[in-house]
Amino acid sequence: MKLHLEREYWPGGTNGTITIDGHKICHTIEKPWRRNTSPESCIPEGVYKLKREFSEKWGWHMVIEQVPGRGEVRLLPRNWKSTELPDCIIPVTAIKGEGVGIQSKHAFEKLKDLVFSILNEQEQVLLEIRSYPDAALNLVHYELSWMD
Repeated sequence: MKLHLEREYWPGGTNGTITIDGHKICHTIEKPWRRNTSPESCIPEGVYKLKREFSEKWGWHMVIEQVPGRGEVRLLPRNWKSTELPDCIIPVTAIKGEGVGIQSKHAFEKLKDLVFSILNEQEQVLLEIRSYPDAALNLVHYELSWMD
């Protein structure tokens, strides 16, 4: 099964929407694009495998495997991106600004339930990350000024 994360890149953060078969699951917030510099940047676009993981610190959550230059990146519930958080994608119910969202716990649980149910059926879950066609232009046009 393949989930799609379509992004919009902004100086203050990266906003996106996760869909499956054209149906919206949740929105996402991430750090701005900083040329894949960990931990300051969102991860590169591409297709990634998801797995489930448990840790004492985060409980049950999802992990994006084999991210270039990073290894694993988590999907975690939070309402804002933070320099204190590890590399992660944050599911949210609604976007409130560049890299800011609300009701993350609800969105995270909805996404986690879907992904875990697919994994329970022994089916692989992929996450394809790409730009909205028009939003890709804002990254190309403004990236140099954002990076300076």
